[in-house]
Amino acid sequence: MSYSESAQRLRKMIDKAIDDHLVTRAEMDTIISIATEDGHIDPQEQSLLNQLQEMIENKSVKIIP
Repeated sequence: MSYSESAQRLRKMIDKAIDDHLVTRAEMDTIISIATEDGHIDPQEQSLLNQLQEMIENKSVKIIP
């Protein structure tokens, strides 16, 4: 299965957050913008967002100002 262009960009942003263990509020805004830019969140994008949310909740990725 091929990923949409927005899912690929989303993956890149989320992978950076995971690697850094940090995500800024501006990066979070960009992540949400990428996910919703085409008017819907496809299953790949939802999976990536869920993964990031889980990592934020278990504090393996921290949101910074």
